[in-house]
Amino acid sequence: MRLLNKIAHACCYATLGLLALTSCTDGSIYEVNAPDWISDKIQEIEDSKKEPEDEELEGMMEDVYSFGNTDFTSGFWSAFSKYYVIPDGEKWNAVFNLHINPTDNTYYKNFALILTNDVDRGGEGYTEYGAIRFDNDPNKNSEWGDHINRQYVSGTLMFSSGDDDLDANVQALAGKVTLTVDRTNENAFTIKITNSAVTKTYAQPYKEENLNADASNTNIRCFLVPEGSFIDFQQTNIEPIGGLTSALDKNPVSMELQNVPDQVVVGSTLEEAMANISAIVTFEEGVTKTVPVSDLHLSAIPDMDEPGMKTLIAIYNKTFKGENCEQPIVANATFEMVEQIVSIEVTALPSRAQYYYYTSEATQGLTDRTLSFDPTGMVVTATYSSGKTREVDHARLNFSVIPAKAGSHTVTITPANENGISATVEVTVAESTTSAVNNSTNLVGAEDNSTGFWGAFSDDFNVPTGETKQITFTNYSNLAGNWNNFVVILRKADMTEYAVVRADNYGWGNGYNACIHNGTQGDWGTWLAGMNGAKVTVYVTNCGNGTADIQAVMEGTTSSTSTQYYLGINTVEPSDLNFALTVDSCHLVFNE
Repeated sequence: MRLLNKIAHACCYATLGLLALTSCTDGSIYEVNAPDWISDKIQEIEDSKKEPEDEELEGMMEDVYSFGNTDFTSGFWSAFSKYYVIPDGEKWNAVFNLHINPTDNTYYKNFALILTNDVDRGGEGYTEYGAIRFDNDPNKNSEWGDHINRQYVSGTLMFSSGDDDLDANVQALAGKVTLTVDRTNENAFTIKITNSAVTKTYAQPYKEENLNADASNTNIRCFLVPEGSFIDFQQTNIEPIGGLTSALDKNPVSMELQNVPDQVVVGSTLEEAMANISAIVTFEEGVTKTVPVSDLHLSAIPDMDEPGMKTLIAIYNKTFKGENCEQPIVANATFEMVEQIVSIEVTALPSRAQYYYYTSEATQGLTDRTLSFDPTGMVVTATYSSGKTREVDHARLNFSVIPAKAGSHTVTITPANENGISATVEVTVAESTTSAVNNSTNLVGAEDNSTGFWGAFSDDFNVPTGETKQITFTNYSNLAGNWNNFVVILRKADMTEYAVVRADNYGWGNGYNACIHNGTQGDWGTWLAGMNGAKVTVYVTNCGNGTADIQAVMEGTTSSTSTQYYLGINTVEPSDLNFALTVDSCHLVFNE
């Protein structure tokens, strides 16, 4: 034992000696006649301490422009990058600075990469593969689309935003971002978004299918969309549609005014009336930037002392970098000077004054549930300070909400931007009647769950005003994603859609944005596991006020019941409301 101790001590002293020699020579072990394996090991340790180097991108070109409001007010789908077209077998690299609002930790307020076929946004035949956003919250919609499979997403920073959608991790997404969309592997499709702190990867083990109408065109288009953020683009290895933008300063060439009020009350100053306007300025090389009113020189012709139509003149005299430009640019818009409203009166009652609601297990816990007022057919007449009267457009009026409780309720009507002036109207609310509907076939979708999204449909069921229709079925899923379950469609008899909603608290359509929605699914993995064989009842209510409600109760196979609701889907014509069910890699069994 003593001999072993002596050997151990000798080894320790030898190691300390080697380390001492290493430190005396700036970490180089090669000044010591040590065995090769020791030199190699120490060099490996030294190399591991070095900061990782940025990936060297080849063929990068200058493309310097900005998009998104610098005050972080850009909503989703309101600001866009240029189009970057990626041929099959090539890779797109982009470098840009992402600016996140430091006072807003809403998890989705960063940016999304949109992947489409080779067609302009909204053009004929335009189709999306889907979207990949920089945040990574498996329980929320951090990526979406029919051709994006979320199981192939990974990231170094996981988000876990709650019902308030707040997560401080969103601040880590700011800074210099490198984006790569890689089509070079014939058996894969890869996307990588990274900055110095966070990396998100989409590694799909197969090629994307061709969504272009012309099979010989295998291009994929990409563009970026900020939300509550803005982007300073810097570099690309693929020249965008419209060409590259140099970093040289650029003169303005045109301007479009935003948020100019339609009406201004006589007596207001120009500064007061135009305090919320801005302008989208286009510079040389097609670069655009939103500039605040403080950068504009404004005047009104004729003066604003009298009622009538006026022309707003706006002058901008700065370059892209904020220097005085060679030739100022001018834009104009019209607005109307009107007299002060002293009173309003309802001179024709609304044509829809009877509203309905339905309470299922999905909504029985809501204590502050409300219905929106429907002004269809109503006429409100304003009296002005001069004694003149005029009908007021509904868009210039505010309406109080209505409790979703049976009985008579008073709606208060107030003109926008007017204090102390109001009128009232009465509406009646009742609980709707409910009745069951049955599908004409027992099965929708293939039993092996191979039917893709929008591949099979139930019957269409009409929902008359004031009624609730319910349908019960068993939902079977391939369990690949939260969205691989039943889908509810609201539409007219001619198939014009009001909205489409899913089982997992997500939807879209003209009427969807107005609705309030929530669910009790809890942990998404646990919930999804119980949806293969879940007993589901869907309720659709025609509320009579131009809106519809959808509620769902889902009894999972894991001995737990979850609910989902979408309340106040608008743009609905009460005399023409129908619903149908469709599938997404799932199937539905009826009439059991």
